[in-house]
Amino acid sequence: MGNRLEADATVGVESWTLSVERYVVRACIALLITWSVFSLQIVHASPTKTILVLGDSLSQGFGLTPGEAYPMLLAKKLRAAGLNFQVTNASAAGGTTEGGLERLPAHLKRKIDIFIVELGINDAFRGVPVDQIQNNLQQIIDKVKTRNPSVRVVIAGMQLPNHTTDDYVSGFGRMFAGLAAKNGAAFVPYLLQIVAGDPSLNLSDGIHPNTAGQKVLAETVWNVLEPVAREVASRQHLESQ
Repeated sequence: MGNRLEADATVGVESWTLSVERYVVRACIALLITWSVFSLQIVHASPTKTILVLGDSLSQGFGLTPGEAYPMLLAKKLRAAGLNFQVTNASAAGGTTEGGLERLPAHLKRKIDIFIVELGINDAFRGVPVDQIQNNLQQIIDKVKTRNPSVRVVIAGMQLPNHTTDDYVSGFGRMFAGLAAKNGAAFVPYLLQIVAGDPSLNLSDGIHPNTAGQKVLAETVWNVLEPVAREVASRQHLESQ
């Protein structure tokens, strides 16, 4: 009788030990699977790219909240398209090309993948020579490229109101296309296309886009930016493989 009890006890202990071992093995396998999936997610997660917008009141969103300005609307479009970009809007009301040169260094401390520059119209309103405006813009682009050799540049062109057709007006309008061609930049021919002169898309001053106008600006820039952003994202993915 005693031997039988001892045998039953031994079987019970062995059964319990086997159950514990099976539990431990299953738990370890589950942990390994979870860690493997997590590791793969880390490896394949695309790092955040950066877009810097350097502009004037048109890009700043004069009279509106920061989130209503087209650069922040572009950030939403990028997220919706599954493109992992962080947008920094370094635009300032009244901004000029000379002012852009002064403000730029503070933003060169971080890597820039795409650079959108929208400056020059305030210079033109002040009668700054077109050659000087062009030189300042070229310096801005050169400084960004020096710190970020693989950066893609997007130039937002502007036009003066056609009150006159003198050489200054036509020269200013052509300047942006020339800069884009020289620097291999993507080009928005006229940022205010559709918006300029439409009271329903501008604030009461008739100059600055309202909320609806900024949405149109976002679409205008997005048509040029989207393929550039996809190219940058694809290039980064290939380099990480």
